[in-house]
Amino acid sequence: MTAFSATDAALEGFRITRERPKVVLIWAVFAFLVSICSAVYLIAIGQDARAVLEASSAEQPADLATFGKAMGDLLPMMVMGLAVQCVMAGAVYRILLRPEEKGFAYLKLGMDEARLAALTFIYVLLASVTMFVVVLAAALIAMIASAAGQNVALLVAVATEIFFLGLLFYVGVRLSLAPAITFAERRIALFDSWKLTHGQFWRLTGAYALAICGIVVIAMLVVTIFSALVAVAVGGDLQAVGKMFAPDQSSLATYFSPVMILYLLVAAWLSALYYAVIIAPAAVAYRALSRG
Repeated sequence: MTAFSATDAALEGFRITRERPKVVLIWAVFAFLVSICSAVYLIAIGQDARAVLEASSAEQPADLATFGKAMGDLLPMMVMGLAVQCVMAGAVYRILLRPEEKGFAYLKLGMDEARLAALTFIYVLLASVTMFVVVLAAALIAMIASAAGQNVALLVAVATEIFFLGLLFYVGVRLSLAPAITFAERRIALFDSWKLTHGQFWRLTGAYALAICGIVVIAMLVVTIFSALVAVAVGGDLQAVGKMFAPDQSSLATYFSPVMILYLLVAAWLSALYYAVIIAPAAVAYRALSRG
């Protein structure tokens, strides 16, 4: 059976950044411009929409009408976010699967990216429906188990949740090559990954885990070093350092402080590195497994 090296797949994104620094620099500039546009848009839509967004992330209930209006205001930014994600993913896939299509640092916005966006949208819908069914099934099982007592019901509920989460994780890994297949074969491949990844679950999991650990460690080191340098530059003012992570969004002038602009530049480079490291393993796995 054809296989691939989990270590090589996990490190492929780092190899791209080492061998193609100019390409990654252009990606970073692109990510920086996207960050600027996103910040300008968030400031422009006003405090109410941002408050709903923050409440949603904190799982706090919001008025239905206010939530609907805020989601309408945020819809263009969400569409842009999906487009940016697909453009960056397409660039990484292009380097590894169609290196002859260089374009502008492998960045394009065409049918390949449209198919990736459609696949993402379909998977989000399927995942939402699946989560609803899983939650409903877990609740029914816990309710049935409650006849044996509260403690038994709690134990059954926890065991059921762990089982379903594990099952969803397994399915997610088995279907994780769908974007790479969709890009390589120029068609929306919903479930083709399932057959291709037969017997490769642990190898894929290891590759993804190594890649995630690598990018997390680098991000933590970069942010820590940058925060320390900023703290030294402002005379040890930790409050100024903290504003990088919770900037004043009341106006463009208060948001785009010199420190914030530097932070956005660092974050843009990390974003470019993140896409290379996270997207590459699936492309490497597809390239190896499809040859079998």
